[in-house]
Amino acid sequence: MNRPIRTLSVGCLILFVALMLNLTYVQFFKANWYNDRADNRRVTEEAYSRQRGDILVGKKAIVTSEPSDDTFKWQRTYPGGKKYAPLTGFLSYSYGQTGIERSQNDVLSGKDDRLFTNRLIDLVTNSEPSGGNVELTIDAKVQNAAYDGLTALGDDVQASAVALDPKTGRILAMASTPSYNPNKLATHDFGAAKKSYDQLAGDDNEPLLNRSVQTALPPGSTFKLVTAAAAMEELDKDPDSKVYGGAVLDLPQSDKNLPNESGGSCGGDQITLTRALEVSCNTAFGQLGIDLNKEQMNEQAKKFGFGQKYLTDLPNQATSTLTDDLDKLDAAPFRAYSAIGQYNVKATPLQMAMVSAGIANGGTVMKPYLVNRVTSSSLDVIDQGNPTEIEDQPAVSNKTAEGLTEMMVSTVENGTAAPAAIPGVSVAGKTGTAQSSEERAPYAWFTSFAPAENPSIAVAVMVQKSGTARSDIAGGRLGGPIAKAMMEAAIS
Repeated sequence: MNRPIRTLSVGCLILFVALMLNLTYVQFFKANWYNDRADNRRVTEEAYSRQRGDILVGKKAIVTSEPSDDTFKWQRTYPGGKKYAPLTGFLSYSYGQTGIERSQNDVLSGKDDRLFTNRLIDLVTNSEPSGGNVELTIDAKVQNAAYDGLTALGDDVQASAVALDPKTGRILAMASTPSYNPNKLATHDFGAAKKSYDQLAGDDNEPLLNRSVQTALPPGSTFKLVTAAAAMEELDKDPDSKVYGGAVLDLPQSDKNLPNESGGSCGGDQITLTRALEVSCNTAFGQLGIDLNKEQMNEQAKKFGFGQKYLTDLPNQATSTLTDDLDKLDAAPFRAYSAIGQYNVKATPLQMAMVSAGIANGGTVMKPYLVNRVTSSSLDVIDQGNPTEIEDQPAVSNKTAEGLTEMMVSTVENGTAAPAAIPGVSVAGKTGTAQSSEERAPYAWFTSFAPAENPSIAVAVMVQKSGTARSDIAGGRLGGPIAKAMMEAAIS
């Protein structure tokens, strides 16, 4: 064989080997990655050709598939509509899957390995293959209270409400407004689906966003619960400890100071930690932030879930953070502002519900989860939610949790969280109003749990934008009544 032919042969061999390696890589190592892509049309077409499983709340299907008389065999429909859309997401031929439709796609489509026996039986009996069902942890009554409360705030509102079972981490409610009608995106009229999607994607209020887990904003004074926890754990404070309560806190290393929202003192130069939480005293918690070091603050926030990804049942979770750079908290002024939930502190509503839930659960924070049970089409249980702790050690001691609960109850009975009071029920709560900029209104926050002596629900409400006058925006005023309704729904 002459040299040119030999060179050409070697080159062809190299190309052939490269082709085989690439095919092996794509079809074996990357197969799941391609199958899991939301925009994989082949996967979507396959989903349209078989009966996809239901998504349920209790025994009621909030997402199901119905026979279709067009090109495709099945039409995905969403009886849960706008109320559940941020959770369920949608299945669209053009835009793929989101929400539970995406995270549980293998189960719903029937491709999950745990459904192998069912697929085999379908094959042997020549039955139409169908997907498994996904039952959510949602309590319909609490979800209704959350959604109704948010929509009652008005049309041009950006807000969210979340509820957890403190003992298990089960998500009892997760509502976000504005929402959208997923049926308009799942339609087989692709022109209409595109028109609806373009309208939603171009809406400044971002209705496709699940604000409960995909929006992280300064939590304002609700973060004072984390600061109080750190002070009780690291500085040996208790509900009766004296803290600074003056009108203005002089910030070291700075020519600025930190005032209280009211402009006056919080009841004297020295007040109890309980009083500081009742009136949401900026100067008291700012001083505690200065007294704590950056590692103590960061470790306490981390134990409650900050800086972590903990919700696997929904994609695209935003991370709650104490700061984008821990070294910045070397400066006392930045620690002071961080201690009151401002500066670089950002949290999702789910994260602030977890703070309350951890306190309610004696200091142990449970990992939140949304999928309660997975069943085959014949209703055989193939998987079930398993309560697990988010950290190897509690966020705070039982003693600290009891002290925080005592102070939060007093904040409802004697302080800013009064709008969440329920007659005959001991409620623990904390308000927050986070300043953002002069150009936009503050964010209103509220977090609570009940009954305080044996909690069955922990709640967080966040109002990012509303038509409320700037001077009337307050966490208790906007979020308190919604939280109250959600807690009443859970304990009634």
